[in-house]
Amino acid sequence: MPPPAAVTNTSTDRLTLLLESTGEGIFGIDMDGCCTFINRAAAQMLGWPAEQVLGRNMHDLIHHSHADGRPYPECDCPIFHAFRRGLPCRHADEVFWRADGSAFAAEYSSHPVLENGVVQGAVVTLVDITERKRAEELLRRSHEMLETRVAERTRELRELAAHLEGVREAERKRIAREIHDELGSLLVALKMDVNWLERRVDPARPELTAKCQRMGALVDAAVDNVGRIITDLRPSILDHQGLWAALEWQAQEWQRSAEELRVDFKMFIEAGVEPPGGGLSIAVFRIFQEILSNVARHARARHLWIRIDVDAPPNPTLYLHVRDDGVGTSAGALHAPTSYGVLGMRERAAHFGGRLGIDSAPGRGTQVRLVMPIAQEGGKT
Repeated sequence: MPPPAAVTNTSTDRLTLLLESTGEGIFGIDMDGCCTFINRAAAQMLGWPAEQVLGRNMHDLIHHSHADGRPYPECDCPIFHAFRRGLPCRHADEVFWRADGSAFAAEYSSHPVLENGVVQGAVVTLVDITERKRAEELLRRSHEMLETRVAERTRELRELAAHLEGVREAERKRIAREIHDELGSLLVALKMDVNWLERRVDPARPELTAKCQRMGALVDAAVDNVGRIITDLRPSILDHQGLWAALEWQAQEWQRSAEELRVDFKMFIEAGVEPPGGGLSIAVFRIFQEILSNVARHARARHLWIRIDVDAPPNPTLYLHVRDDGVGTSAGALHAPTSYGVLGMRERAAHFGGRLGIDSAPGRGTQVRLVMPIAQEGGKT
């Protein structure tokens, strides 16, 4: 069995070999913060010959300043706190300073050295993370650039969608006007002619009288259908009486058509809030129509609650809340790429600075909330 001195020398040699072979920088300090040993990796990282580091205060030598050049007092140094309190520490966002005065980003840890339960100093391990920081910065910039491009493209697509919607609404308005002016007038003229014929039919020919009456009924049905088509294309009340009247009319019309559904409708508009015009009023009205259409097609509800409120100036906001007790749906269905109705409502709202939220679950009904700011300029939008 070798003598103790031989064992100690062998252990020391192995420790030295281990320290020199590792790629991480490692150095030791005593209770005064002076270097007791430093491996080759740390010396090269710091730009100091090992023999010029031994015995020197490491904080004053390599950790004396923050990245922006502000002094870094030794009393604030985590490394010194760690071994003087007997607690390890780890930091990943500080800098160390090289012999040439340049700084590098470092990740380091400090562990106290104990002998017989008494702290004698610390061992510090450090890694130069300059390349990692550079890669993180490049990645951050790439993400910012990508987010900017996505935001720009989203804005462009939203503006395009709004433009197309405006063109579509203008076309609906034109078609509705032409149907009213052309087809409507033709049907009225036809009705007058049928009535003229009915008055002149020989009373001895009751079959001709009945035929005229059936023709008149068909003309009346055609007039009703034309009126419904015109209303679906572009409700005249929206242009002539404004959004508030149009929303109330739509709720009442829908309530009359939903015979088996109980509808509770409440609407409150603060005094002094003029109905918005242009695209905003059309967007709100079409969103309301789409909500009611979804209830009719999918909800299978027995009870529907509709609440419309508009805050007072100077920053009026419209709150539209529609809730049903129907079958509901899953969150996945509401956010599916093919849920074009939901996507369309959200895009309409977002284009004018509004928010559309939908809460639903299978068997628990559905709630739709629209919050839309209404800009007022001299009483007009």
